Amino acid sequence: MDEYSRFVDWDKMDVSAQSQDMKELSCTEFQELKHLARQGYWAKNHCLRAKVYHKLISSIPCRTVTPDANVYRDIVVKIVGKRSSSSLPLPEFVDNSLVPTYCLNAEGVGAVRKIILCIANQFPDISFCPALPAVIALLLHYSKDEAECFEQVCRILACNDPSKRLIDQTFLAFESSCMTFGDLVNKYCQAAHKLMVAVSEDVLEVYSDWQRWLFGELPMAYVARVFDVFLVEGYKVLYRVALALLKFFHKVRAGQPMESDSIQQDIRAFVRDIAKSVTPERLLEKAFAIRLFSRKEIQLLQMANEKALQQKGITVKQKRQNVHLAVHAENFKSEIVSVKEMRDIWSWIPERFALCQPLLLFTTLEHGCSLSRFYSHSEGHEPTLLLIKTTAKEVCGAYLSTDWSERRRGGNKLSFFGTGECFVFRLQPEVERYEWVIIKHPELATAGPETENHSSPAPSTLSSGSGPSEPSDRLSPFLSARHFNLPSKTASMFMAGSSECIIVGGGDGQALYLDADLNHGRTSHCNTFNNQPLCSENFQISVLEVWGFRDTMNG
Repeated sequence: MDEYSRFVDWDKMDVSAQSQDMKELSCTEFQELKHLARQGYWAKNHCLRAKVYHKLISSIPCRTVTPDANVYRDIVVKIVGKRSSSSLPLPEFVDNSLVPTYCLNAEGVGAVRKIILCIANQFPDISFCPALPAVIALLLHYSKDEAECFEQVCRILACNDPSKRLIDQTFLAFESSCMTFGDLVNKYCQAAHKLMVAVSEDVLEVYSDWQRWLFGELPMAYVARVFDVFLVEGYKVLYRVALALLKFFHKVRAGQPMESDSIQQDIRAFVRDIAKSVTPERLLEKAFAIRLFSRKEIQLLQMANEKALQQKGITVKQKRQNVHLAVHAENFKSEIVSVKEMRDIWSWIPERFALCQPLLLFTTLEHGCSLSRFYSHSEGHEPTLLLIKTTAKEVCGAYLSTDWSERRRGGNKLSFFGTGECFVFRLQPEVERYEWVIIKHPELATAGPETENHSSPAPSTLSSGSGPSEPSDRLSPFLSARHFNLPSKTASMFMAGSSECIIVGGGDGQALYLDADLNHGRTSHCNTFNNQPLCSENFQISVLEVWGFRDTMNG
């Protein structure tokens, strides 16, 4: 069909979707390229897509010494020898059970394994890269020969632009990306997340499949469209598309019984058969309609998760191991929540802390109702979890991202601190989580000078989400400023404490007030968002607990 057809089985390709009209791509401006990629400008012309891929990959900044086509020609005979391509053992860093063939012919299927082995020879630092077979298989459709495909894949692997993330090549990078995806699902796909929590004991294990959905299960016509945009816009595109897949899965399958014993298998089957319900254009449209962080913010979230894994002994060279921890029934006892309820709460918290086990720091049943004792037991721990059971059997609480010692920065003045990761929640009579109000309703942010301390706002002010407006490229409010030396404007008005009271608020207009004796409390509720109140407006506390996060992997 053209010079890029050597490895293609055209009986498997949707030829009807191919156009013979010869187009050219002369633009170099990023915004125009992004528009054309999303539009599918080169998607219906096989030869044009091959030329565009070559152009985009050739522009990737790489290490000074990056293997090229000539290197492949020099080493392939020595590495492969006279062995049959189908019998070639694959390196441990790929998932040998999943080597997609897409629309490759027999020669192409064998070429994938040969190229993988040659890449393993040239990149000894790769320790975990399950997406590699799919990327090679895809690029072979648009390569003149094996050597050209090898060179293109090497350029993707050897990218040395610190601001451009392409393919995960270590278990640390892969696992942190899974945790980051879990964080994003938690924020942007709450309905799907609730379903995952309900049907799976280990939610992160389900989300660890996210790259497999894209580079393995997704049909050729879809993964090629995703790759078109990925080469232009980078890694965040993968997150967007995976989130869109999960949203569509929930929409199509919500209320239906599971088809298998595993939600992972059900999602994989849905993605494989996605053509029955969603077109490639609709998938991308959904993906880019999701209001997400900027690339820089995602990088910071990824850094936070990598740091958490490193602190738990996960190194770059380590092989895959189980780092997913849940709340263990035998080690957990609370007078307020059950193990199942605690696991539900654990599914809401940032993934880097979900690796830890809950540690009881303070309970009114043992430590009394002194606010000063509450502070002394809670300080030095970040984050913490506040649980409250009222005399009316209501159960509510808050996830608090920041150490209570921060309250002293305001002196005797009640000052607010915390980050946008904070949230309040209700478990009884119904389960509901209320996120930071500015995240879900940014239009409520009002312009004003940034101040270090804020006086105590009236309930109506707190519930309306007052706070400084910030430029569109502001850094993520979900991350603690001290971890990244970020400006203090990332802080939110969420937590406040003095010797007189505690205030926790900002979650969809919900605010929680606790008196100094820890026996009484009240809530403030803004009707703007049509949410049910956190609990009774004025309530008496039966039991109050504060939980920290114990790093069990480091003892």
